[in-house]
Formats: sequence, structure tokens, C-alpha cells
Amino acid sequence: MAPPPRVTTVLAWGSGEDGQLGMGGNEEKDWAHCVEALEPYNVTAVVAGSRNSLAICDDGRLFTWGWNQRGTLGHPPSTKTESTPSPVDALSGVRIVQAAIGGWHCLAVDDKGRAYAWGGNEYGQCGEEPERKEDGTKALRTPQRCAPKLKVRQVAAGGTHSVVLTQEGHVWTWGQPWPPGDIKQISTPVRVQGLQNVRVIAVGAFHNLALTDEGILWAWGNNEYGQLGIGDTQPRSQPIRVEGLSGLLLVDIAAGGWHSTALTDEGEVYAWGRGEHGRLGFGDDKSSHMVPLKVEFLAGEDIVQVSCGGTHSVALTRDGRMFSYGRGDHGRLGYGRKVTTGHPLDVPIDLPPPKTSTSSDGQWQAKYVACGGRHTLAIAEWTEARD
Repeated sequence: MAPPPRVTTVLAWGSGEDGQLGMGGNEEKDWAHCVEALEPYNVTAVVAGSRNSLAICDDGRLFTWGWNQRGTLGHPPSTKTESTPSPVDALSGVRIVQAAIGGWHCLAVDDKGRAYAWGGNEYGQCGEEPERKEDGTKALRTPQRCAPKLKVRQVAAGGTHSVVLTQEGHVWTWGQPWPPGDIKQISTPVRVQGLQNVRVIAVGAFHNLALTDEGILWAWGNNEYGQLGIGDTQPRSQPIRVEGLSGLLLVDIAAGGWHSTALTDEGEVYAWGRGEHGRLGFGDDKSSHMVPLKVEFLAGEDIVQVSCGGTHSVALTRDGRMFSYGRGDHGRLGYGRKVTTGHPLDVPIDLPPPKTSTSSDGQWQAKYVACGGRHTLAIAEWTEARD
């Protein structure tokens, strides 16, 4: 007997002032709500940006919503914000498999390793020379090919720069990698020297992480809060090894605006960088940390994914529960109350069973989480109770 088809839903909560929750309005939600416009689709990935959001479907279609003033939604703008998800028609002829949102721009990669960019291009972050207008801005309103000579596996976007991982395991970057004025911007991809066999990359506002197949973590970029995890607050223009994680088998990494996390094969979480608002998960300790420390409050929870936002974080367990911590205003923690805390707490999924379910005896389990600036997205799957 064939198993029943998977039933999934996209959840959103937090600030909705720019329509980034995708619910047709601008109200904020302090607990998880369904993004009903995406119900007809099988969404496999979501990305939460500073003020906008995107979703990727199993057929490769890309939907965007939220803030649109610099073309960050990738389709001809009708308003400054759009509160309902809509497809990016310029990418309808390709199958998108992964995407990222930066400060004012977006990146995506298709199943053939071709990368695309759109949105703000003031610093060449979309891979084209910035032609400044009178107001100092330059935007690509619809997706354009970027890094055409590279076969890309993963894209990541920072505040004003872009980073890609190629299928050969090399890392390339372009744009303005540091706060404006520190380093000359480049619109042509440049390979990051010293990195081989990279498995996954993560990018914060102005710092970068790369995890190799051997489980070694490298970091470079801005470091004023210790977000590189190397024991000081000096910036690095070239990758440096994060020694504090040596001996651990790392399986994933994540970067928030100014903080970082790493996940081990045993489901343990390590965090470092800016600690304000409790975003590192160390309880009442809201100070910044320059080296990775284990998040003891998540010990024993078997974490399989962590997402870092601007000022909060969410950890996902193997059995589909979510723990959020950090800044709580606008409801971005999803507790039903606007509390700021460094103590990870359960995020309830208080939704009725799907209409296709033959029984109310089951539960929603989160399968993926994405933290933005002031909102959070997740994908949840309905699991029938076993007899």
C-alpha cells in the first residue's frame, strides 16, 4: 500500500509591515500562521530576508513577496511592497533549486548551475557595474545571469556582496564585502584564495563562513563582534580557520547579521558573535563571544538545522519542533507574546489538520526554518498518528 501524499504548509510570523509574511496585509503575527496563497504548491524551501521573503517549489518555480523598492522581488514593481506571494515570471523557463536574499538584492541558482541576481546593485552585488543614478542607486528589476563562467552549487548574499560555491568546491565573491568605504567594490567574481573542497557556505551582513568536506570551518570578513569566532575582533580579508571547533564533526553552519552558528553530527549547536538580545541562546548572558561556545540549553534536543536572523535564531529538532530565542518584539519568536530571551523556547504550531486528512489524530512537524530581519518562515508537514 502506497504511503499517503505529503501534506506541507508554509508558516510565517513576526513583522508584516512590508508584507513579508505573505498574508495579504501588513499586520504582524506573534504566532505561526499559514501562508494561504502558497497552499496549492509544494514548497520545498523558504528564505527570509531583512524585509522580504521567497519560496521555491518542487517544480522549480520561485515566488517572492514583501519589500520591493529596489526590485528585490524580481518582477516589474507595481507598489513599494507586495503582501501576497507571486511568481518571478522572468525565471519561469528554468528550474530554481536554491536562492538567497541579501540586504537589497537576491540570488538564485538553477538545476544546471546557472546563477541569477536581481535587486539593488549599488555596490556591484548583482555582478554588473553599478551605474549610479542621481539618488545614488542602481537596481536590476528582473533577474539577470551573473557569474556566467561559473557552474554554481550554492548562492549566499550579504549586506552588499555576493558569494557563490561552485560545483568544484571553490568559493567566489563580488560586490562590496565590507561596510561601504572600507574596501573597493568589485562587480566581477573573484575567487577566494585558500579554500578547497568546500561543502557549504553561509554569509552574514559582512562576514562569511565556509565548511569543507573535511569538517574544517573557515571564516573571513568583518569581525567587530567576534562573529568570525577566532578569538579577537580584528577583520580578516582572507579565510582563517576557526580553531575553537577543531575535533568536532560539523555538518552545517549558519550566519545571521552579526552572529554565527555551527551544528555537529550529534545535534549540538555552537554559537558566537554578537550576543545582544540573547540571539546566541546563552540564557541571561547577552554579551558578545569571540569564540564558539556550546548552546547548553539545546543539549539533548538533536538539532538538525539552525537559522540565524538579524537579531534572533531558531533551532529545528529532528522530530519537527522549533526553539526560538533572541529579540522578541514584533512577534518574531512565535511564542504568542513579545518576549526577548536568551533561553530557547518551543514555538507552537497551533493549526487545524489539513482538509485532506482523514483523521484529526496527528500533528504538524516543522521541516525547515528561515529567520529574517524581523520575521520568521518555516515549512511544516502533517504527520498522521500511528496506530
